[in-house]
Amino acid sequence: MPYHSSEEIFGIVRSERALVTYFSTTECQVCKVLRPKVERMVAEHTGIRFLYVDSALHPEVTGQHLVFAVPTIILFSDGREMRRFSRNLSLDDLDRALRMLPR
Repeated sequence: MPYHSSEEIFGIVRSERALVTYFSTTECQVCKVLRPKVERMVAEHTGIRFLYVDSALHPEVTGQHLVFAVPTIILFSDGREMRRFSRNLSLDDLDRALRMLPR
């Protein structure tokens, strides 16, 4: 898992056509269980990049995107937020949103 600086994260969000950003912390047990499932789901959809952001290491990125709870998953297209899932989420709803994400 590559670690990025906050500037790199902002650049990735702006430059990727389709991006799933997973905001979490190392202390979040639910996040640890959910993350591999989300990563596998994203990998099944071609043309979508997955990016993990540790909210504790990148508070400026977390704040800029108004993330107040973890896990939070934000789907971006060309730097614009298209959909957001936070805390209790349905993997079926996430899968449907990934299918609709422009690529």
